[in-house]
Amino acid sequence: MKVKLLKIAFYQLLLILCTTTAFSQTPRFKVLGLYTTTVEPDHVSFSKDAIQFFTQLAAKDNFIFDTTTRWEDLNDEKLKDYQVVMWINEFPHNQQQRSAFEKFMANGGGWLGFHVSGYNDKYTNWPWFVDFMGGAVFYNNNWPPLPAKLIVDDNKHPVTKRLPKKYTSTINEWYGWKPSPRLNKNIKVLVTLDPANYPLGKKNIIPDGDIPVVWTNTQYKMLYMNMGHGDQIFTLGIQNKMFEDAILWLGLKGK
Repeated sequence: MKVKLLKIAFYQLLLILCTTTAFSQTPRFKVLGLYTTTVEPDHVSFSKDAIQFFTQLAAKDNFIFDTTTRWEDLNDEKLKDYQVVMWINEFPHNQQQRSAFEKFMANGGGWLGFHVSGYNDKYTNWPWFVDFMGGAVFYNNNWPPLPAKLIVDDNKHPVTKRLPKKYTSTINEWYGWKPSPRLNKNIKVLVTLDPANYPLGKKNIIPDGDIPVVWTNTQYKMLYMNMGHGDQIFTLGIQNKMFEDAILWLGLKGK
């Protein structure tokens, strides 16, 4: 009888251990990263590095990171399997993809956009996205790509909590916006170009201005980051902490 009870207890313990292990290995969330290979070379280089970085991060932090160059995957059926969409080096160009994305965000989906993914101008003809970005429309840029001093506006936010108050970012092409998204009541700016950089550039110069480089629209689960040009973005450990905290914040927000 004692042997039988010991066997039962052993199998119960084994079941508990197996169930616990299986539960602990369940991915915390799923991310779909979209990118393009036919854009300018520096944006392709960034996409390769981003995919490598977030693939390794997914294994470390227990989430799924899938990637695709098929922008037609921005549809209701595909997106229902994901909690976060990442635009790595491009953006949707037709109304079907745009509408699916709008619906995804309205239903509580998360978005992380890098660099050119936030680009919009008078030819874009996507008013919803301009509002989504806080009214910010591309205005100017520096050239050639350069490192820049950054000011961290909020060290208590989950995305920037591990950053110092100031740091120098890696080589990047920096975008100026007009109007500044900071003027929108729904926008929370997390990182800004330090005015000490001005004039920034040699061929194309950003002379001055309030230029946020990382911000969120508080009406959505979204985050835009101006970093994303060239093959140096993921070489700075301090900044990589922000990228990690960003994807975890978006993936786990509301859970």
